Amino acid sequence: MSPPAQNRLALNQKTTNAWSLREAIDGCVAAGLSSIGVWREPLAEAGVENARKWLADAGLRVSSLCRGGFFTAADPAAIEAAHAENLRAIDEAAVIGAVTLCLVPGGLPAGDRDLAGARRRAAEAIGRLVPYAKERGVALGIEPMNPIYAADRGVVSTLGQALDIAEEFAPDEVGVVLDTFHVWWDPALREQIARAGSRIHSYQVCDWITPLPADSLLARGMMGDGHIDFSAITRWVAETGYAGDVEVEIFNADVWAAPGEQVLATMAARYADLVEPFLC
Repeated sequence: MSPPAQNRLALNQKTTNAWSLREAIDGCVAAGLSSIGVWREPLAEAGVENARKWLADAGLRVSSLCRGGFFTAADPAAIEAAHAENLRAIDEAAVIGAVTLCLVPGGLPAGDRDLAGARRRAAEAIGRLVPYAKERGVALGIEPMNPIYAADRGVVSTLGQALDIAEEFAPDEVGVVLDTFHVWWDPALREQIARAGSRIHSYQVCDWITPLPADSLLARGMMGDGHIDFSAITRWVAETGYAGDVEVEIFNADVWAAPGEQVLATMAARYADLVEPFLC
């Protein structure tokens, strides 16, 4: 049985970027949250076994581990290095019990303009990881990224493209990470969400704000501060039967500068108004 809508709100750790993992866990407990999305860098600082114990003691679900991926290198040595790093990420996800390992496909290698080739290498790299991840009980979630990041972070730009890769495997092996910031603009979004069905391994929410900041990586806003229709997208996700957590993942300089407790209070209030009513 899935948790009720009011208990499905998850803090993606990047939203409180200044917090250590220990601080983020304590903040979630204090705010009454039941789950957290963990990032690998603070996980490494804490130590994977320490983190496993802290999360278990706190009673928190791990909604995702961010991030694996960056598969698009063409150099053989770089390809092998990326593969080894993703094996480590899978091991970490297994230890902390993450629901899914988020995969960011990666951008174009320096001087490379072969977008189709980069997408092909990403698909091949994901397929190579599947047996190892399956043995360890880790699901892989491909995160399509907004086209503004196609050159440097994510050559897989649409939910449809991500599903083309994922559908080569069982739904519990490879699915997708559906982030409103990345997909809200897609005119085929409703149809592709329906196509995704049980392959939605993570639902992440934040808003698209304008004007974009100078660093487009920091262009995410708190829900309600921008242009995304959360009611429609959340309804479409709910129609698939998605019963997982809803992560708030925000890269934003002002949000990062605010006290973490204040950020959690704001995101909980916005979730209650803009997302939770449409999960049922």
